[in-house]
Amino acid sequence: MHYTSLLEQAFHKKKKKPGDRWRLDKTYIKVKGKWKYYYRAVDREGNTIDFLLAANRDKKAALRFFNKAIDRSGKPGLINIDKSGANKAGNKEDHRRIKIRQCKYLNNIIEQDHRFI
Repeated sequence: MHYTSLLEQAFHKKKKKPGDRWRLDKTYIKVKGKWKYYYRAVDREGNTIDFLLAANRDKKAALRFFNKAIDRSGKPGLINIDKSGANKAGNKEDHRRIKIRQCKYLNNIIEQDHRFI
């Protein structure tokens, strides 16, 4: 967790402008012997838009990630998510009306990505 801010700064310096359609998903990874939830958004080409390491998998963490990604990268036209209910939390805010589509298989690009962080 100590290096997260440094990783984010380096990441955002080299980040490309994302496309209009995003794919959001989460997984869990082990960080210093503890399991953390890794939220990540990618665009249609598979370029990473933003990420977040969180201790919990709940609506609060999903909303925090969603707001952070939009504030840094702009508002997308469409977001594809899996069947998880926590990911739908971002659409509850009135000023962020974005079409969110739940599709089980479109997020496989995220789940099968095993690149080093």
